[in-house]
Amino acid sequence: MLQIASLRRAPETGSGTPHAGTTDSNLSTQLGSQGLKTPLYHQIYLILKGQITDGVYGTDARLPSEQDLTERFGVSRITAKRAMDELAAEGLVVRERARGTRVIYQPPSASIASSVEGLLENLIAMGLETTVKLLEFAYLPAPNSVAEALEIERGAEVQRAVRVRTLDSAPFSHLTTYVPSALGRQFSAEELSSLPLLSLLERCGVKVDSASQTISATLADHVVARCLGTDPGAALMKISRVVRDQNGIPVEFITALYRPDRYQYRMSLSRVQGETEKRWAADDNADKSELLKAGAS
Repeated sequence: MLQIASLRRAPETGSGTPHAGTTDSNLSTQLGSQGLKTPLYHQIYLILKGQITDGVYGTDARLPSEQDLTERFGVSRITAKRAMDELAAEGLVVRERARGTRVIYQPPSASIASSVEGLLENLIAMGLETTVKLLEFAYLPAPNSVAEALEIERGAEVQRAVRVRTLDSAPFSHLTTYVPSALGRQFSAEELSSLPLLSLLERCGVKVDSASQTISATLADHVVARCLGTDPGAALMKISRVVRDQNGIPVEFITALYRPDRYQYRMSLSRVQGETEKRWAADDNADKSELLKAGAS
């Protein structure tokens, strides 16, 4: 079954030593491969922040000293200090005189699993409160890519909405949806602010039957980064989905962006016999049953 899970891991304790496989040379390579026009201190901050949230440095672990960072990255002491100060300003570490820099970040405590297609229903079923903020709502001519996805004429009117959904007061998804105008005109912006889009479509008489989606990665631009509370250039999981009714007609095109430090994409695989050798394969039946649930977006 295809699943998406909130990263709510039990707090880790750390000795201040990165997990096996993390070396100084790896860190230097990361710094050189950021590919962003970003100050060096901020690049170091992003690398260390990623290691903290990934558990490389657990709670109470000691980070490398400023001198260690200058040697690892080939930067000045001032640059290393600014990176550490930025971590402290975000509440990830505390700087202690004569003792160094200690991690105080506490990873979320429990794991939540739900299918990509039925994310919202699973969260609600678990008693977790999500909220949505409608950022944009308008009717406009369909861009070429949207017209192709919805199988309509180029320039045909569509409803476009941009929303951010939060869980436990923390943003976890940035959603951009397009709906054919004939359907979109049957509900208001206020209703979209309080009800899942698929629920509104079904209220309009649409019988959602299936969906096809692609999963990839992208980088957060300044607008999305601000909405999701992350850094410009941060990696995001991107899901693009076309939802169809029982006649195979597209009724929704959605692009969802997720913070990978809060959600992971999981897939259950089985070892099956191919024509010449065994291979890994997803459980097609499980995937289909989830798609037929037509989860909320």
